[in-house]
Amino acid sequence: MKRFVIILPLIIAFTTLLAQTPPPAQDTIKPTPKPVPAYDAALDSLIHDFFVLRAFKSDCSYADLDVTTFCSDSIYIRRLQKLPNEMEMPFNREVKAFIEMYLRKRRQVSYMVGLGNTYYFKMFEEILAKYNVPMELCYLPVIESALNAHAVSNAGAAGLWQFMVTTGRLYGLEVNSLVDERMDPIKSTDAAARYLRDLYKIYGDWHLVIAAYNCGPGNIAKAMRRSGKDTYWGIYPYLPNETRGYVPIFIAANYVMNYYKEHNICPATSLYKYAVDTIMVSDRVHLRQIADVTHIPYEELQFLNPQYKKNIIPGNIKPYPLILPLAKINSYALNRDSILNYMPELSERLEKVTAGNGSSGNAKTSNSNTNNCIYYKVRKGDTLSSIARNNRTTVANLQKWNKLRSTNIKIGQTLKIYK
Repeated sequence: MKRFVIILPLIIAFTTLLAQTPPPAQDTIKPTPKPVPAYDAALDSLIHDFFVLRAFKSDCSYADLDVTTFCSDSIYIRRLQKLPNEMEMPFNREVKAFIEMYLRKRRQVSYMVGLGNTYYFKMFEEILAKYNVPMELCYLPVIESALNAHAVSNAGAAGLWQFMVTTGRLYGLEVNSLVDERMDPIKSTDAAARYLRDLYKIYGDWHLVIAAYNCGPGNIAKAMRRSGKDTYWGIYPYLPNETRGYVPIFIAANYVMNYYKEHNICPATSLYKYAVDTIMVSDRVHLRQIADVTHIPYEELQFLNPQYKKNIIPGNIKPYPLILPLAKINSYALNRDSILNYMPELSERLEKVTAGNGSSGNAKTSNSNTNNCIYYKVRKGDTLSSIARNNRTTVANLQKWNKLRSTNIKIGQTLKIYK
């Protein structure tokens, strides 16, 4: 399924730079390509918007993160072979290229490692083990969504595992105007584990499984017919461009998520405590009502309950789950009347500007209010990504506000930035 947020342009660009024939799964001395600027900007935007502004802070010193440490091919090979994985983790120049790309994006890796180790990876592993699916697939959302449960691709795929609507519903995920369970970390992971298990029943090869997860069983069948082969590396030249890079970048993600310490990358620290529990809510209620009355940070509730697209729980239709910090698990029942009587108009209409936005977690700012606008003159060394980071916004916002068709900017150029 074609559902990339940040990874599709990366894989296409990388695979056009690399050979179109299956690479050898062995040590190599061939040069590896440099990171793709368009990917750098996209990853900076997604990671900064979701992690830096919302849930995490980096404890790594800038000096540590600015020093990129690469290794010899033999070290990469030895480390990959030491991983206790069911899936084969071969090394070749495509894998090396993606490993070094991640190592150049050290700050972003720091945030993904922090969030994964704090909250997601244990959850993923428990659900994958339930369906006897290899636990190393817990790193698939790293390349699908950068661990952003709110991620939505241009093709309409959503959530950590980037399900399309049709596939999500096929595996029991509810998708409507108010609820999108593709963004529910637990339910979407359960659906993904079942989908991956079903694909393995077809192919009996985990590399083919994740390739099919990427481009669909139809493209895999076509590549098998054209190649006469039935392995990933055998059908490699006949796969779509982005799928040729999908297994290599998955191997690279496994490497980096396991060996970040060896490259002096430290996990970012969560601003929240992720000891949580779930209650069922039978009221139509807005997350803002719950947050303000129970004194739980609004953005924390949004993070824990990303499936509510407008931040409204339509519990009057049927009971829906609400994940709360463990220390606050009884707060809804104890304060139910106060919650429902607090700003009841929030749950009676779709979310307005003052209530925030479910996809970003930040209150919107009207672009027509010139008091909130500043002008920035581009200086030598500036990139759209660095300007966005320094002004607590995203590359996508800068492009929209300044009607930029690409991420290219010139020294002396003036940019509008809305605060």
